[in-house]
Amino acid sequence: MAEKILYLSREDVEAVGLQMSEIIEAKDMSAAFDLEVQVVSTVKEAVQDLDIVVTSGPILKDPTPSIEPGWLSPGGFASPVDFDSYWTGEALQEMDRLATDDIPQMEYYRQIGYFQKTPPASADLGDIAAGKKGGRENDQQRTAALNLGVALDDMTTASLIYQRALAQGIGRMLPL
Repeated sequence: MAEKILYLSREDVEAVGLQMSEIIEAKDMSAAFDLEVQVVSTVKEAVQDLDIVVTSGPILKDPTPSIEPGWLSPGGFASPVDFDSYWTGEALQEMDRLATDDIPQMEYYRQIGYFQKTPPASADLGDIAAGKKGGRENDQQRTAALNLGVALDDMTTASLIYQRALAQGIGRMLPL
């Protein structure tokens, strides 16, 4: 059986998987969460011309990236949660803005063998959020945010815990 790629869509959210087991799992998820599942034969078909592409596979020191330059649409946003494991260096080099949540951490990982073809980050996400550095300047610029730490996971988990506590009427508000 030829390898297939999973393409899930719900409004503007897309996901890609590379293994048949993921395709089967996604079809089950499709029914449970009202997602549309479409199987395509290439990574290019799954990501080309999208506005938002999030990759979240294993973090690899010696990756064989599959996302090429020109596939992310003008004005698109990339979030490689897996460092740069699935994006070619050339694809990341075409970003007009490349930011990370921790520049020193990114440079540390570069020194030990990761990010060998990835350009340096032009800004820290905190500096962009605080208005200290600029973000996107126009709606045609391609941007990427490489989130290296676990804060992204922590924020998602914290939000779920908070919502459950509210729903159950439990917990205590702490002053900041």
